[in-house]
Amino acid sequence: MKEYLFLFRGGDAARTDQTPEEMQAHMAKWGAWMQGLAQDNKLVGGLPLDKGGKVVRNAGAVITDGPFAEGKEVVGGYLIVKSNTLDGAVEISKQCPIFEHNGFVEVRELLPMDL
Repeated sequence: MKEYLFLFRGGDAARTDQTPEEMQAHMAKWGAWMQGLAQDNKLVGGLPLDKGGKVVRNAGAVITDGPFAEGKEVVGGYLIVKSNTLDGAVEISKQCPIFEHNGFVEVRELLPMDL
């Protein structure tokens, strides 16, 4: 079985209008979705990402605050899932709660690396 990276992008603007109760309900959907993936042995791992950070360029010669991009481009988190095919991974991603907030999922196959 192959591993795929789900990058979660956007959706932040819609969340800012939510009440605490709506946010809690939305996060419960994320938890249920991820728990289902774990029970099906399809979840490898994943975490949300902090909004801040640093961008390192030119082997450390240039370090800037960031990443800063338009809200629809910001990566908010990731999951690594198992699937036999890219199409199978896409099917898994279709149940992601990010779509409730007009976000999107980038699905990428993780390639093995010989060290």
